[in-house]
Amino acid sequence: MSAEAPAATLRLRLDEDALASNWQALDRLSGSAKAGAAVKAQAYGTGTAFAIPVLRDAGCETFYVAHWSEVADVADHVSAAQISVLHGPLTAADAAYARAIGALPVINSLHQAKLWLETGGGPCDLMVDTGINRLGLSMGDIADPLVSQLQVETLMSHLASADEHSDLNAVQLGRFGEAAAHISAKRLSLANSAGIALGADYAFDVTRPGLSLYGGVQRDELAGVIKQVVYPQAAIVQIRDLNAGDSVGYNATFTAERDMRVGVVSIGYADGFLRSWSGKATFEYKGQSLPLLGRVSMDMVVIDCSNAPGIEEGDWADIPYDLPAASANTGLSQYELLTVLGRRFQRIVPD
Repeated sequence: MSAEAPAATLRLRLDEDALASNWQALDRLSGSAKAGAAVKAQAYGTGTAFAIPVLRDAGCETFYVAHWSEVADVADHVSAAQISVLHGPLTAADAAYARAIGALPVINSLHQAKLWLETGGGPCDLMVDTGINRLGLSMGDIADPLVSQLQVETLMSHLASADEHSDLNAVQLGRFGEAAAHISAKRLSLANSAGIALGADYAFDVTRPGLSLYGGVQRDELAGVIKQVVYPQAAIVQIRDLNAGDSVGYNATFTAERDMRVGVVSIGYADGFLRSWSGKATFEYKGQSLPLLGRVSMDMVVIDCSNAPGIEEGDWADIPYDLPAASANTGLSQYELLTVLGRRFQRIVPD
Protein backbone atom coordinates (compact mmCIF):
# COMPACT_ATOMS: atom_id res chain seq x y z
CA MET A 1 0.00 0.00 0.00
CA SER A 2 1.45 3.36 -1.02
CA ALA A 3 0.77 6.66 0.64
CA GLU A 4 1.91 10.19 0.05
CA ALA A 5 4.48 11.31 2.62
CA PRO A 6 3.40 14.12 4.95
CA ALA A 7 4.88 17.58 4.51
CA ALA A 8 8.35 18.18 5.89
CA THR A 9 8.80 20.01 9.18
CA LEU A 10 11.91 21.77 7.86
CA ARG A 11 12.09 24.03 4.86
CA LEU A 12 14.45 26.42 3.11
CA ARG A 13 12.82 29.36 1.43
CA LEU A 14 15.01 30.24 -1.54
CA ASP A 15 15.02 33.66 -3.18
CA GLU A 16 15.42 33.37 -6.96
CA ASP A 17 15.64 37.12 -7.47
CA ALA A 18 18.40 37.46 -4.88
CA LEU A 19 20.46 34.68 -6.49
CA ALA A 20 20.11 36.25 -9.95
CA SER A 21 20.91 39.69 -8.56
CA ASN A 22 24.02 38.37 -6.81
CA TRP A 23 25.37 36.79 -9.99
CA GLN A 24 24.67 39.94 -12.00
CA ALA A 25 26.38 42.11 -9.36
CA LEU A 26 29.45 39.86 -9.31
CA ASP A 27 29.51 39.85 -13.10
CA ARG A 28 29.49 43.67 -13.11
CA LEU A 29 32.23 43.79 -10.49
CA SER A 30 34.27 41.45 -12.69
CA GLY A 31 34.65 44.29 -15.20
CA SER A 32 35.65 43.04 -18.64
CA ALA A 33 35.75 39.46 -17.33
CA LYS A 34 32.73 37.18 -17.43
CA ALA A 35 31.53 35.66 -14.17
CA GLY A 36 30.98 31.92 -14.03
CA ALA A 37 29.49 30.09 -11.05
CA ALA A 38 30.76 27.49 -8.61
CA VAL A 39 27.83 25.10 -8.17
CA LYS A 40 29.58 22.24 -6.38
CA ALA A 41 28.01 20.61 -3.31
CA GLN A 42 24.49 21.00 -4.67
CA ALA A 43 25.07 24.69 -5.38
CA TYR A 44 26.39 25.25 -1.85
CA GLY A 45 23.41 23.49 -0.34
CA THR A 46 20.70 25.45 -2.15
CA GLY A 47 19.97 22.65 -4.61
CA THR A 48 21.11 22.17 -8.19
CA ALA A 49 17.57 22.15 -9.58
CA PHE A 50 16.98 25.54 -7.98
CA ALA A 51 20.25 27.31 -8.65
CA ILE A 52 21.32 26.26 -12.14
CA PRO A 53 18.26 27.52 -14.07
CA VAL A 54 18.35 30.83 -12.15
CA LEU A 55 22.05 31.35 -12.85
CA ARG A 56 21.68 30.26 -16.47
CA ASP A 57 18.78 32.64 -17.08
CA ALA A 58 20.69 35.47 -15.37
CA GLY A 59 23.44 35.09 -17.97
CA CYS A 60 25.94 32.62 -16.51
CA GLU A 61 27.66 30.43 -19.11
CA THR A 62 30.31 28.52 -17.14
CA PHE A 63 29.72 26.22 -14.17
CA TYR A 64 32.20 24.54 -11.81
CA VAL A 65 31.69 21.32 -9.84
CA ALA A 66 34.17 19.31 -7.79
CA HIS A 67 33.18 15.68 -8.52
CA TRP A 68 32.26 13.79 -11.66
CA SER A 69 29.18 12.57 -9.81
CA GLU A 70 27.88 16.15 -9.82
CA VAL A 71 27.99 16.62 -13.59
CA ALA A 72 24.78 14.87 -14.58
CA ASP A 73 22.54 16.96 -12.32
CA VAL A 74 24.01 20.20 -13.65
CA ALA A 75 23.83 18.92 -17.23
CA ASP A 76 20.06 18.52 -16.82
CA HIS A 77 19.90 22.32 -17.12
CA VAL A 78 22.89 23.43 -19.22
CA SER A 79 25.17 21.92 -21.84
CA ALA A 80 27.81 19.63 -20.36
CA ALA A 81 30.36 21.60 -22.38
CA GLN A 82 29.72 24.49 -19.98
CA ILE A 83 30.76 22.40 -16.95
CA SER A 84 34.30 22.11 -15.58
CA VAL A 85 35.18 19.41 -13.04
CA LEU A 86 37.71 20.76 -10.58
CA HIS A 87 39.09 17.47 -9.26
CA GLY A 88 40.04 16.33 -12.75
CA PRO A 89 40.39 12.78 -14.07
CA LEU A 90 41.71 10.25 -11.58
CA THR A 91 41.16 7.20 -13.78
CA ALA A 92 40.76 6.27 -17.44
CA ALA A 93 37.06 5.81 -16.68
CA ASP A 94 36.86 9.46 -15.59
CA ALA A 95 38.50 10.54 -18.84
CA ALA A 96 36.15 8.38 -20.90
CA TYR A 97 33.14 9.82 -19.07
CA ALA A 98 34.37 13.37 -19.66
CA ARG A 99 34.56 12.78 -23.40
CA ALA A 100 31.26 10.93 -23.55
CA ILE A 101 29.29 13.64 -21.78
CA GLY A 102 31.35 16.60 -23.00
CA ALA A 103 32.36 18.13 -19.64
CA LEU A 104 35.81 19.68 -19.24
CA PRO A 105 38.27 18.08 -16.83
CA VAL A 106 40.49 20.43 -14.84
CA ILE A 107 44.01 19.01 -15.06
CA ASN A 108 45.81 19.40 -11.72
CA SER A 109 49.09 17.53 -12.08
CA LEU A 110 51.51 15.97 -14.54
CA HIS A 111 49.94 12.61 -13.70
CA GLN A 112 46.51 13.86 -14.74
CA ALA A 113 47.98 15.51 -17.84
CA LYS A 114 49.59 12.22 -18.87
CA LEU A 115 46.36 10.32 -18.21
CA TRP A 116 44.30 12.79 -20.25
CA LEU A 117 46.72 12.77 -23.19
CA GLU A 118 47.17 8.98 -23.21
CA THR A 119 43.40 8.44 -23.28
CA GLY A 120 42.91 10.74 -26.26
CA GLY A 121 43.46 14.32 -25.11
CA GLY A 122 41.15 17.11 -26.19
CA PRO A 123 39.93 20.33 -24.60
CA CYS A 124 40.55 20.69 -20.87
CA ASP A 125 41.13 23.32 -18.21
CA LEU A 126 44.36 23.52 -16.24
CA MET A 127 44.82 24.48 -12.58
CA VAL A 128 48.16 25.85 -11.44
CA ASP A 129 48.99 26.03 -7.74
CA THR A 130 50.30 29.51 -6.96
CA GLY A 131 50.32 29.24 -3.18
CA ILE A 132 47.34 27.45 -1.67
CA ASN A 133 49.03 24.04 -1.89
CA ARG A 134 45.92 22.06 -2.63
CA LEU A 135 45.11 20.85 -6.14
CA GLY A 136 47.09 22.31 -9.00
CA LEU A 137 50.15 21.88 -11.14
CA SER A 138 53.29 22.92 -9.28
CA MET A 139 54.98 26.07 -10.56
CA GLY A 140 58.10 23.98 -11.13
CA ASP A 141 56.19 21.83 -13.63
CA ILE A 142 54.71 24.53 -15.86
CA ALA A 143 57.49 24.12 -18.45
CA ASP A 144 57.14 20.32 -18.64
CA PRO A 145 56.61 19.07 -22.23
CA LEU A 146 53.40 17.33 -21.19
CA VAL A 147 51.83 20.69 -20.37
CA SER A 148 52.57 22.10 -23.81
CA GLN A 149 50.62 19.22 -25.36
CA LEU A 150 47.41 20.07 -23.50
CA GLN A 151 44.58 21.85 -25.31
CA VAL A 152 43.86 24.32 -22.51
CA GLU A 153 40.59 26.21 -22.61
CA THR A 154 40.99 28.03 -19.27
CA LEU A 155 44.17 28.34 -17.24
CA MET A 156 43.21 28.93 -13.61
CA SER A 157 44.55 29.20 -10.10
CA HIS A 158 42.91 29.66 -6.71
CA LEU A 159 43.51 32.44 -4.20
CA ALA A 160 44.23 31.32 -0.64
CA SER A 161 43.57 34.56 1.25
CA ALA A 162 41.39 36.78 -0.94
CA ASP A 163 39.08 37.43 2.01
CA GLU A 164 41.97 39.12 3.88
CA HIS A 165 44.38 41.98 3.27
CA SER A 166 47.20 39.53 2.74
CA ASP A 167 50.53 39.91 0.94
CA LEU A 168 49.91 36.42 -0.43
CA ASN A 169 47.32 37.80 -2.84
CA ALA A 170 49.92 39.82 -4.74
CA VAL A 171 52.38 36.92 -4.59
CA GLN A 172 49.83 34.60 -6.16
CA LEU A 173 48.94 37.20 -8.78
CA GLY A 174 52.58 37.43 -9.80
CA ARG A 175 52.98 33.67 -9.99
CA PHE A 176 49.81 33.36 -12.04
CA GLY A 177 51.18 35.89 -14.51
CA GLU A 178 54.35 33.81 -14.75
CA ALA A 179 52.33 30.66 -15.45
CA ALA A 180 50.23 32.46 -18.08
CA ALA A 181 53.42 33.51 -19.87
CA HIS A 182 54.49 29.86 -20.19
CA ILE A 183 51.17 28.13 -20.94
CA SER A 184 48.99 28.69 -23.96
CA ALA A 185 45.31 29.02 -23.01
CA LYS A 186 42.22 30.65 -24.48
CA ARG A 187 41.19 32.21 -21.15
CA LEU A 188 42.65 33.02 -17.74
CA SER A 189 40.82 32.74 -14.39
CA LEU A 190 42.04 33.55 -10.89
CA ALA A 191 39.37 35.34 -8.82
CA ASN A 192 36.83 33.63 -6.59
CA SER A 193 34.05 35.63 -4.88
CA ALA A 194 36.41 37.53 -2.59
CA GLY A 195 38.97 37.81 -5.36
CA ILE A 196 36.49 39.75 -7.48
CA ALA A 197 36.50 42.43 -4.78
CA LEU A 198 40.30 42.75 -5.07
CA GLY A 199 39.88 44.63 -8.34
CA ALA A 200 40.53 44.46 -12.05
CA ASP A 201 44.09 43.10 -11.77
CA TYR A 202 42.67 39.83 -10.48
CA ALA A 203 39.74 39.47 -12.91
CA PHE A 204 41.44 38.34 -16.15
CA ASP A 205 38.89 36.67 -18.49
CA VAL A 206 36.68 34.55 -16.23
CA THR A 207 35.87 34.86 -12.53
CA ARG A 208 34.60 31.96 -10.44
CA PRO A 209 32.27 33.24 -7.69
CA GLY A 210 30.85 30.71 -5.28
CA LEU A 211 29.81 31.68 -1.77
CA SER A 212 28.74 35.23 -2.63
CA LEU A 213 26.25 33.92 -5.17
CA TYR A 214 24.35 32.37 -2.29
CA GLY A 215 24.55 35.27 0.16
CA GLY A 216 28.08 35.13 1.54
CA VAL A 217 30.00 38.35 2.18
CA GLN A 218 33.73 37.78 2.72
CA ARG A 219 34.96 41.35 2.18
CA ASP A 220 33.60 44.79 3.07
CA GLU A 221 33.48 45.72 -0.62
CA LEU A 222 30.66 43.19 -1.09
CA ALA A 223 28.55 44.39 1.85
CA GLY A 224 25.35 46.01 0.65
CA VAL A 225 25.81 44.37 -2.77
CA ILE A 226 25.15 40.72 -1.95
CA LYS A 227 21.63 39.69 -0.93
CA GLN A 228 20.50 36.85 1.33
CA VAL A 229 19.28 33.83 -0.64
CA VAL A 230 18.53 31.15 1.97
CA TYR A 231 15.88 31.45 4.71
CA PRO A 232 15.55 28.35 6.94
CA GLN A 233 12.31 27.64 8.80
CA ALA A 234 11.39 24.88 11.24
CA ALA A 235 8.05 23.73 12.60
CA ILE A 236 7.03 23.85 16.25
CA VAL A 237 6.27 20.23 17.18
CA GLN A 238 5.28 20.80 20.79
CA ILE A 239 4.34 23.65 23.12
CA ARG A 240 4.95 23.03 26.82
CA ASP A 241 5.07 24.92 30.10
CA LEU A 242 8.09 25.03 32.38
CA ASN A 243 8.03 25.75 36.07
CA ALA A 244 10.72 27.80 37.72
CA GLY A 245 13.62 25.44 38.42
CA ASP A 246 12.95 23.14 35.44
CA SER A 247 15.97 22.48 33.22
CA VAL A 248 16.09 22.01 29.46
CA GLY A 249 18.01 19.59 27.27
CA TYR A 250 21.14 17.53 27.63
CA ASN A 251 23.29 18.31 30.67
CA ALA A 252 20.68 20.79 31.92
CA THR A 253 22.62 23.80 30.66
CA PHE A 254 19.52 26.00 30.97
CA THR A 255 17.37 26.27 34.07
CA ALA A 256 14.19 28.34 34.12
CA GLU A 257 14.23 31.16 36.64
CA ARG A 258 10.49 31.65 36.27
CA ASP A 259 7.47 29.88 34.90
CA MET A 260 7.62 30.06 31.11
CA ARG A 261 6.13 28.75 27.88
CA VAL A 262 8.53 27.03 25.48
CA GLY A 263 8.40 25.37 22.09
CA VAL A 264 10.16 22.25 20.83
CA VAL A 265 11.36 22.92 17.28
CA SER A 266 12.05 20.32 14.60
CA ILE A 267 15.69 21.08 13.83
CA GLY A 268 19.01 19.83 15.19
CA TYR A 269 22.62 19.14 14.42
CA ALA A 270 21.65 16.29 12.06
CA ASP A 271 20.16 19.02 9.88
CA GLY A 272 23.28 21.17 9.97
CA PHE A 273 22.07 23.34 12.84
CA LEU A 274 25.18 22.58 14.86
CA ARG A 275 25.86 22.74 18.60
CA SER A 276 27.81 25.94 18.10
CA TRP A 277 24.40 27.65 17.98
CA SER A 278 23.70 26.58 21.57
CA GLY A 279 23.09 29.56 23.80
CA LYS A 280 23.45 31.94 20.85
CA ALA A 281 20.59 31.49 18.41
CA THR A 282 17.39 33.49 18.44
CA PHE A 283 14.47 32.27 16.36
CA GLU A 284 11.68 34.56 15.18
CA TYR A 285 7.91 34.27 14.90
CA LYS A 286 5.91 37.11 13.36
CA GLY A 287 8.73 39.52 14.19
CA GLN A 288 9.09 38.36 17.82
CA SER A 289 12.39 37.04 19.16
CA LEU A 290 12.41 33.49 20.55
CA PRO A 291 15.79 32.68 22.18
CA LEU A 292 17.21 29.17 22.02
CA LEU A 293 17.31 27.43 25.42
CA GLY A 294 19.89 24.80 26.33
CA ARG A 295 21.85 22.67 23.90
CA VAL A 296 21.09 21.75 20.33
CA SER A 297 20.07 18.08 20.07
CA MET A 298 20.26 15.84 17.02
CA ASP A 299 16.70 16.50 15.84
CA MET A 300 15.30 19.29 18.00
CA VAL A 301 15.87 22.43 19.99
CA VAL A 302 13.81 24.25 22.60
CA ILE A 303 12.98 27.95 22.32
CA ASP A 304 11.50 30.52 24.67
CA CYS A 305 8.00 31.39 23.43
CA SER A 306 7.26 34.06 26.04
CA ASN A 307 7.21 36.77 23.37
CA ALA A 308 4.78 34.86 21.14
CA PRO A 309 1.67 33.97 23.18
CA GLY A 310 -0.22 33.07 20.01
CA ILE A 311 2.26 30.51 18.70
CA GLU A 312 0.88 26.97 18.31
CA GLU A 313 2.11 23.50 17.42
CA GLY A 314 2.54 23.27 13.67
CA ASP A 315 3.49 26.93 13.27
CA TRP A 316 6.76 27.84 11.58
CA ALA A 317 9.65 29.61 13.29
CA ASP A 318 12.16 31.56 11.23
CA ILE A 319 15.88 31.02 11.78
CA PRO A 320 17.81 34.23 11.11
CA TYR A 321 20.48 33.18 8.61
CA ASP A 322 22.22 36.27 7.35
CA LEU A 323 25.52 34.54 6.67
CA PRO A 324 28.01 37.16 7.91
CA ALA A 325 26.02 37.69 11.11
CA ALA A 326 25.49 33.97 11.66
CA SER A 327 29.20 33.33 11.17
CA ALA A 328 30.14 36.00 13.70
CA ASN A 329 27.61 34.55 16.15
CA THR A 330 28.64 30.89 15.92
CA GLY A 331 32.28 30.91 14.87
CA LEU A 332 31.39 28.76 11.84
CA SER A 333 32.52 29.91 8.43
CA GLN A 334 29.88 31.15 6.03
CA TYR A 335 30.74 28.20 3.78
CA GLU A 336 29.98 25.72 6.55
CA LEU A 337 26.73 27.43 7.48
CA LEU A 338 25.41 26.92 3.95
CA THR A 339 26.75 23.54 2.96
CA VAL A 340 25.87 21.67 6.16
CA LEU A 341 22.13 22.27 5.78
CA GLY A 342 20.72 18.77 5.54
CA ARG A 343 18.53 16.71 3.28
CA ARG A 344 15.51 16.89 5.57
CA PHE A 345 14.91 20.47 4.49
CA GLN A 346 12.26 20.89 1.83
CA ARG A 347 13.59 23.49 -0.56
CA ILE A 348 10.84 25.84 -1.71
CA VAL A 349 10.67 28.88 -3.95
CA PRO A 350 7.78 31.14 -2.93
CA ASP A 351 5.54 32.42 -5.72
